[in-house]
Amino acid sequence: MKLILIADDDSQVGQLDPAPCDVLISLGDLWDGTIEKAMLRYSPDRVLAVRGNHDTNAPFAPGVASLHTTVVEHGGLRFGGFGGCWRYKPRGHHLYDQEEVIAALKDFPRVDVFVSHNSPRGIHQRDDEVHQGFDAFLAYIERAKPAYFIHGHQHLNTVTVHGETTVIGIFGEGELLIPR
Repeated sequence: MKLILIADDDSQVGQLDPAPCDVLISLGDLWDGTIEKAMLRYSPDRVLAVRGNHDTNAPFAPGVASLHTTVVEHGGLRFGGFGGCWRYKPRGHHLYDQEEVIAALKDFPRVDVFVSHNSPRGIHQRDDEVHQGFDAFLAYIERAKPAYFIHGHQHLNTVTVHGETTVIGIFGEGELLIPR
């Protein structure tokens, strides 16, 4: 299964080969128009997304399924997710305290691919302020063992294996091939 992953930098979206993909995933902090442009370029069978800390609170465009605290099945894989980041300022959309995320994910079911805007605490996090990762994500990885945990927010492209989970940070866009 071919996934195109986009996050955080509208100017870097649309650089990959325009061949069709199975799933397009937005990891947040992108204009809805950028997601729509990527939909046209990559002709995905399915579009999944989470909002980031710089996004509006509006619903996604038709054809884009929100993964925030939701599970979606596609092509034999279960996708789930959580949008937003750590509450680093008093107002704004998609900002959460560590405790809020712990409560939201306490009983979240196991998925094959977990999609988030923010990273797990201590993995790919750039600082303890705006770019602080979530403790609940690390606990979820250790409890549910998703095959992949994909995030944006940290403005880096990197891969780390934590236990049985491959954690992938995306900035701009990237491609992931998952064996069916």
